Amino acid sequence: MIRVIVSIILLMTGTVTAQNDDTLLAKSTIDTFFEGFHKGDTALMKSVMVDKVIMQTAYRNKEGKDVLVNDEADGLINAIAKRPADQKWDERILDYSIQIDGNMANVWTPYEFWYNGEFSHCGVNSFQLFKDGAKWKIIYLIDTRRRSGCKPVETKK
Repeated sequence: MIRVIVSIILLMTGTVTAQNDDTLLAKSTIDTFFEGFHKGDTALMKSVMVDKVIMQTAYRNKEGKDVLVNDEADGLINAIAKRPADQKWDERILDYSIQIDGNMANVWTPYEFWYNGEFSHCGVNSFQLFKDGAKWKIIYLIDTRRRSGCKPVETKK
């Protein structure tokens, strides 16, 4: 009986450890994406993306109408690659909420976007990830963007 109980405890501990490792790896995927974003390193960004990432943005336009825009990942990659050196895009991730089931993960990241040191907008990114072997890859990204209802967090310069 003791062996059965010890086996169950070890199995549960191993499962929790594997989930914690996957959580850290999924978070690391998002961190790598934004490291590339901030540095202008599109190769680094692509290293954590599948070839055909689905991208969308949801927002409310000036007339108050809800809008959903489909984007191409190549558009983002090209914008990053062609960003002038004097422009600083700073997407500050405020938190991570990570849910995992097997080889699928969702990473929800509230953010603030700062352009050349000035607050621009806030919103949430929702990343869908697929675990391809031992590596998490971004397969889908939808974000929201808004200028009202934001409480920007000032940082020391």
